[in-house]
Amino acid sequence: MGDRAFERTIIRETPERIFDVITDYGAYPRWANNVKDVSVERVDEDGRAGLVSYRAAAMGRSAAYVLEYFYGTNPLRVSWRLAEGDLVRRLDGRYVLVPLEDDAAGPRTEVTYELEVEISMPMSGFLRRRAESRILRNALEDLRSWVEEGSQLPS
Repeated sequence: MGDRAFERTIIRETPERIFDVITDYGAYPRWANNVKDVSVERVDEDGRAGLVSYRAAAMGRSAAYVLEYFYGTNPLRVSWRLAEGDLVRRLDGRYVLVPLEDDAAGPRTEVTYELEVEISMPMSGFLRRRAESRILRNALEDLRSWVEEGSQLPS
């Protein structure tokens, strides 16, 4: 069984715009440093990506995995579960966006990234937690940089 971990950050943008970036999976290789290739395999009845294939750098190797996405009724949350993967047995998680009160600099959103990872190769608990922490921190830093710099946000 994998460990569940989470990380939070504040991003200076509306939750709707951040959600648009998070769900534009095809753009991930442009801003998520470890993601090398993405392919949307299936869309749902609302036109949203339902099944997405990834190739990413992981622990000095290339990892391939497929995630199935779930949107539910909360327009500021997206979750996923691992459908298949070569280096991982579990890669389940979600983003939760919470609008905060705007300040003088504009809109702010609390972004929580939750992740449960189970690596298929033997790894000590210390190394696993370190890898999870790095994944979470890097994902949020990459997202914040892309969004706050305004780099080709979907409209």
